[in-house]
Amino acid sequence: MLEQYLQGAITDLQQLIDITHQDIADIQIANNEAIFSRNESKNSLIKSFEQKKILIEEEMQQLMDKNPQDKLQDLLPPEVDKGLDTLRKVLVELKKLNSAYAQSVFAVSEFYSSLLTRLIPHEENGYGVSQASVRLLQTQA
Repeated sequence: MLEQYLQGAITDLQQLIDITHQDIADIQIANNEAIFSRNESKNSLIKSFEQKKILIEEEMQQLMDKNPQDKLQDLLPPEVDKGLDTLRKVLVELKKLNSAYAQSVFAVSEFYSSLLTRLIPHEENGYGVSQASVRLLQTQA
C-alpha cells in the first residue's frame, strides 16, 4: 500500500509541475483566463496529494509501531526508499517552479499597481511622502 500511495503522490506532484509550467508560459503572454481555468484542477491535485501524504505517514507510523526497536530506514523496502527519494526530488522541483512563478506574478502585480497609481493617483500617508489630492468627480451644491 505504501508504494501505491507514494506513486499516487508523485503522480499528483508531476501533474502540478506540468500545470505550473503552463501557468508560467501563460503569464508571460498575459493569458490570464487559461491560468484561472486551471485553478480548480490545481486545488484538487493539492488535496489529493495531501490525502496521500497523510496515508503515507500513517503507513510509516504503523510500521514503526509494529517494530519499535528498528529504525524506519531498516523497515522500508528498497522500492519504497527509492519512491521517497523520488518524492523529495519532485517536491524540490515543484518548489523551484513555484518560486519562478511567484516572481512572475509579483512582477505583473507590481506593473499593474504602478500603472493604476499613475492613472489614478491616490493619497499616501507616510513619513516624508507628499499627499496628492485628486478629485475624479466634483459636485456643486
